[in-house]
Amino acid sequence: MKELQDILYKVSLTSTIGDMGIGIKAIVFDSRKVEEDVVFVAIKGTQSDGHVFIEKAIENGAVAIICEQMPEKTQAGVTYVQVLDSSKALGIMASNYFEHPSEKLKLVAVTGTNGKTTTVTLLYRLFMEMGYHVGLLSTVENKIHEKTIPSTHTTPDSLQIQELLQQMVNSGCTHCFMEASSHAIVQQRTAGLNFTGALFTNISHDHLDYHGSFDEYIKAKKQLFDGLSKEAFALINADDKRGLVMLQNCKGLPQTFGLKYPADFKGKILSNTLEGLELEINNRQVWFRMIGQFNAYNLLGVFGTAVLLGEEEEEILMQLSKVQGAPGRFDKISLFGITAIVDYAHTPDALENVLKTIQGVRTGGEQVITVVGCGGNRDRTKRPVMAKIATQFSDKVILTSDNPRDEEPMAILREMEAGINPVDFKKTLVIADRREAIKTAGVMAKKGDIILVAGKGHETYQEIKGVKYPFDDREVVSEMLNLLNKN
Repeated sequence: MKELQDILYKVSLTSTIGDMGIGIKAIVFDSRKVEEDVVFVAIKGTQSDGHVFIEKAIENGAVAIICEQMPEKTQAGVTYVQVLDSSKALGIMASNYFEHPSEKLKLVAVTGTNGKTTTVTLLYRLFMEMGYHVGLLSTVENKIHEKTIPSTHTTPDSLQIQELLQQMVNSGCTHCFMEASSHAIVQQRTAGLNFTGALFTNISHDHLDYHGSFDEYIKAKKQLFDGLSKEAFALINADDKRGLVMLQNCKGLPQTFGLKYPADFKGKILSNTLEGLELEINNRQVWFRMIGQFNAYNLLGVFGTAVLLGEEEEEILMQLSKVQGAPGRFDKISLFGITAIVDYAHTPDALENVLKTIQGVRTGGEQVITVVGCGGNRDRTKRPVMAKIATQFSDKVILTSDNPRDEEPMAILREMEAGINPVDFKKTLVIADRREAIKTAGVMAKKGDIILVAGKGHETYQEIKGVKYPFDDREVVSEMLNLLNKN
């Protein structure tokens, strides 16, 4: 057990009632998980307010309460601590409780609209290839060296992060690469972490349902850089017009990467095919197993990060040329002369990047058939934009369900249709059933054609009315093409 006053080290306190020296065996912010001798942190969430459950937590055995508002009635024998921000307090408390694991390894956060998962996965695989013990916190999976732990969020909660980092340290990990989503940053899930550096990939419209405006979304990303120490590095995409915004008020070492403008880590695309990508990086020519301009940026960001972490350029490029990207990111399936690409592209910018990449590597005679949808209970403003982009850069488009969640699939698809130019309606189909949509794309495809199935990527489920049904785009694509047995 640890003393409450030690767990609260560096937390901004407003007032206290009770004994600060009591022993604590765990930190909990879900009242349903409260047991004897724990401290309960009352957090105001998007769907519920932990302050409502303070009495319940005490009934279940909580001996200390952390809150932003003191209850009207307090109970004898229980310690109450009022703080400015419960979410931020939770992160700092978790760091104290698990004995500051982020200070015992090199922790790098990657944020941006697109490219986070690919970038952290490449960094993890690169440093594994270079012989290090490495940790990974990503949308797809969490890893402690070679041990895989399933991932449920882009960024785990504060307690999970610190516990995973502690396990990494105990396992001998020297580095950890993590995604930092805008939600996690705003919700203070990264509070209490000591970052060696942070990387900004790019920013475009996404999550406006949560942040309210694009400006607030940008500010959310910027918070990560505002919190860096002067010993950390801040690596940003120089070609993104909002990249320099991230460096305002940032105390860390400013560094840049890019393809278009002068940068500390400069790249140039020499060739781009369905088989791979040849780049010139800092005057060295290297072939990579990845495809597309967006991956050129990902590779440059990874290269810059590795250099800033003290690795030799030649060794980085040699090992980086061997590694592959994250699952569900431009996954290529070739069967019976047809090329199918499964990609997580679920934002307008990401979809356009993938389709422009396909346009850049096609020979001209083949069709590009795109299967795409939009998630329910998420940013509705991007729905018509996604459909417009799909029809603009494809020969045929099938609009279908993604994860409709609590919404009616056809209602989502009608909102997508609103963005299609009248001249493009003739090449667009609407098939709500995703399996049937993929099958129809297979029926429409001829030898040499390219099918893009966008939106779900690595996901192995489809969420409908609160239930997650097994559904893997990669498996369904292979199944349907084999079923149709194209010749």
